[in-house]
Amino acid sequence: MKRTAGYLVLLAAAVASAVVLAWARYRSRVLFVELQQLERARDVLETEWGRLQLEQAALAAPGRVERVARERLHMHVPGPDETVIVKP
Repeated sequence: MKRTAGYLVLLAAAVASAVVLAWARYRSRVLFVELQQLERARDVLETEWGRLQLEQAALAAPGRVERVARERLHMHVPGPDETVIVKP
């Protein structure tokens, strides 16, 4: 009788251990898939960030700013007759 109870306890422990192991492996796989998806999203965002930095550098280039000021805003460098000096 005691032997049977001992075997049942060992059997229950083995089954519980197998269930916990299966759950841990499943959870590990789920987390690994999520990690891969997040890494792919990070790579996409890093690529976009680099593209945006290049675009910003191109748009802020001094030559482009001057060209846009002249063409679109009709700005020009003031001449001596357009310059007023204000004394304090």
